[in-house]
Parts: sequence; structure tokens; C-alpha cells
Amino acid sequence: MLKSFVDKISDNKNSRSLAHSYRSKRFELFKELLNKMPKPIQILDLGGTVDFWQAMNFNENDVTITLLNLISVESVPAPFLSVKGDATNLNGIADQSYDIVFSNSVIEHLFTWENQQKMAAEIMRVGKKHFIQSPNYWFPVEPHWVFPFFQYFPKKLRVYMTQHYTLGHIGKIYNSNEAERQVEEIRLLTRKEYAQLFPQSKIFEEKFIGITKSFIAISN
Repeated sequence: MLKSFVDKISDNKNSRSLAHSYRSKRFELFKELLNKMPKPIQILDLGGTVDFWQAMNFNENDVTITLLNLISVESVPAPFLSVKGDATNLNGIADQSYDIVFSNSVIEHLFTWENQQKMAAEIMRVGKKHFIQSPNYWFPVEPHWVFPFFQYFPKKLRVYMTQHYTLGHIGKIYNSNEAERQVEEIRLLTRKEYAQLFPQSKIFEEKFIGITKSFIAISN
């Protein structure tokens, strides 16, 4: 019953879930930005998947989407390309190579503030524009473990809960080192930090019952 409840809230693959609803609304905002740009358009999606774009029913002519992940996919359908890379170090990509850099809930998975700064700098270097989303640290329900106030607990307690309970997207991780690494991987951002990462961007705030759920940095 608990899993069913969590899925209705946070399962992005469930078209009736709250998470999918927010992603769809967010994507409409992205398409508004896209519609203002001349074609052809080259998009770089950091941490993206074909499934995400298909779930959003994206079907635009003269748009190429390059999916950059730590592991590339051998075969993807047009208009997608899959490449291997590190979002904190895009040294194989020239300045302003892409019309727009897109990323959905990735920048909080980089362990440290220094890595988040590196990713933000690379986004602004390789893209003419950007649309970067990440959850709000101060939203009361942690979006990965889908547990109230989880991000505020002491690290040892978060590791213990990860080892002993199946929570959100994370699931139960029995190995203590792996559980600790998973906890350390997620570093949620505050609005002040997001504005520091993207100082020239408009910071759009997604709201849930009046509380900021996540931030989107949209280049002017």
C-alpha cells in the first residue's frame, strides 16, 4: 500500500503521478523557450534518456538531441544521439556548440558543491541557452527517498534508513559503503546556491501548495 502511494506521487513513468504532472508542466515551459529559437536546433541533454523525451511526446522537426551520460547507449532512434561524458568536464565540446543545454534533476547528484559549480560553468560555456532543473533543499519531502525531512537528518541516520528501509526511488541498499555513497551523492540546492550557480539566469520556482518544490534556471 505504501509503495502504491509513493508511486502515485513520485513515479515519473506513471502518467497519472504527481511527478509526471509536474514534469509535463515544466516541459511546456521548456517548449516556450524552444519555440522562440530559430531552427535547426541542437539540444544537449545532460543525464537525459530517450524515454523521458518520448514520455513528453516531443516530436519537433529540425531538432537534434544529444544525450550525454556516464555510459553511452549503443543504439538510439533519430533525432537522438548518445555520447559518453562527464557533465562536470565537457572538454571535448567547444564553446557555444549547442543552442540549448537541458538537464532535469541531475545537478543535485554530484556529491559536492565544487562539482555543481563545475557543471554549471560547463553548461554556460557549451550552450547558448540553458534550462536546468533541480529540487529545492527546503521542500519538506526529500524527492529521492520520498520521506519527510530526510535531507535534514544526520548522515548516519540517513545511511541507516537507506540500509534498512525501501524508500522512494532509492530502495533498500544493504551494503553500508554503498548506502553511504548513495547518501553522499545527493546534495540538494537552496535558491541562494542556485542563483550563485546561474547568476545571469532567471530562476523559476515550481510550487506545490505554495511551497517551492524545485528550481529551474532559464537563460535570458
